[in-house]
Amino acid sequence: MNKKFEDFNLDKYIIKALYNLNYKMPSKVQEEVIPRLLKKEDVIVKSKTGSGKTASFGIPICENIDIEKNVQALIVVPTRELALQVKDEISNIGRLKKIRCSAIFGKQPIKEQIRELKQRVHIVVATPGRIIDHIGRNTINLDDIKYFIIDEADKMLNKGFIEDMEFILNKIPKKSVKGLFSATIDDDIQYICDKYLKTSNILDIKYNDVFDKNQIIENKIKSSENDKYKNLKNIIYRENPTSLIIFCNTKDKVKKLYENMKKDGFLVEELHGDMSQDKRIFAIKDFKNNKFNILISTDVAARGIHVDDISLVINYDVPRDKENYIHRIGRTGRKDSYGKAITIFTDKDDKYINEIEEYLGYEIKLLEELKIDDIAKGKIKFEKKSKEIFKNRNNKTINKNIHSEVTKIYINAGKKKKIRVIDIVGAFSNLPGINNEDIGVVEVQDSCSYVDILNYKGEGLVKKYKEISIKKKIVKLRKDRQN
Repeated sequence: MNKKFEDFNLDKYIIKALYNLNYKMPSKVQEEVIPRLLKKEDVIVKSKTGSGKTASFGIPICENIDIEKNVQALIVVPTRELALQVKDEISNIGRLKKIRCSAIFGKQPIKEQIRELKQRVHIVVATPGRIIDHIGRNTINLDDIKYFIIDEADKMLNKGFIEDMEFILNKIPKKSVKGLFSATIDDDIQYICDKYLKTSNILDIKYNDVFDKNQIIENKIKSSENDKYKNLKNIIYRENPTSLIIFCNTKDKVKKLYENMKKDGFLVEELHGDMSQDKRIFAIKDFKNNKFNILISTDVAARGIHVDDISLVINYDVPRDKENYIHRIGRTGRKDSYGKAITIFTDKDDKYINEIEEYLGYEIKLLEELKIDDIAKGKIKFEKKSKEIFKNRNNKTINKNIHSEVTKIYINAGKKKKIRVIDIVGAFSNLPGINNEDIGVVEVQDSCSYVDILNYKGEGLVKKYKEISIKKKIVKLRKDRQN
């Protein structure tokens, strides 16, 4: 069909944002889903990892947001990492239209979330437990919800989450548009679809398979339990990956493997549920910024890490859930890149490997013999590459500004000085050459605030004004360092 985003008759600011994000043509899932959600049809979408599912619901949601009203879309996801990932993508899609998106999840101070929700927030991305907490406290109003999306629906509608999801679904306006999205969807969701959705037909976006086998080479290697760690190191050296995720089935396995690899001099970090939220966020951020090249994780990363250039995924443990195999290896070979996935299995894993292969519909190819010469040569190259990363890891990260026409400005005053969004908008719109059209998303925190200045006017503004008066208080301005 070769549709363009312009063919969907989207707002000019959405089109411009997509251009800035380098979204050239709609993917298959976007081509199918965007028009349906724009027409306010319920959807159940099964589409492979890395196919563009987030934008397929993010674009129509942003298109139909009224920026004068509060929460109009709720997206529920299984993990904090995925909440942040989805929030960032939707924020970028809606930024030029002045749409504000917030991520709400557990192990984050609820008072900060309540403060944020009191300001104008258009879209909320949340984990189930925390959004239920806000519903119980009456700190979120769901009356104006136009869209309700369940991302990673197979995970969200299993026995562990089903009661939470039903509770939330019963609080959402019946007329709201509902969408379920995942790479793997089974019959267990039928009950929810029949009860809450206006459709029960799964929109199965057909690709060659649940992931593109032309982009991901799959292998397996048999090992004894005692040789697993030695084989892991040999695989890494032979494959010489640029970046690598290693998956384990438990937090304890992640911790133990992390300690062993760190002791052996690998540039490695861990990711699991026992870590504080700040540590988890920094681990993912540093991984994306190439501060280290090996991430060891539980399945928390299988559904929440979108890094375009992960060259290798190793299943140190065989996943016990066949669907998780798809989500894990889908971390590599994303978009137009190529990758490799290698699974280490022992005798006790035969049952699980067979289940995975039956689910895939083919046998995973055995990895060819690991030759000593290949390992030795690869080790030299890999260690050289790791030394370069270590040497450069303390370099200041340069954050790419996706929207060059936007400058995010930091203000050294916030709620403690009784400053509100309306006060900031009023002060900036009174500056020569700045009007309401040039003022984007405004965020007021306790001791500081942030404001987007649009239309290429921000750089000149911070050069001209080092301080301005807001509500008869002199405040300092500077370009935000994260911009």
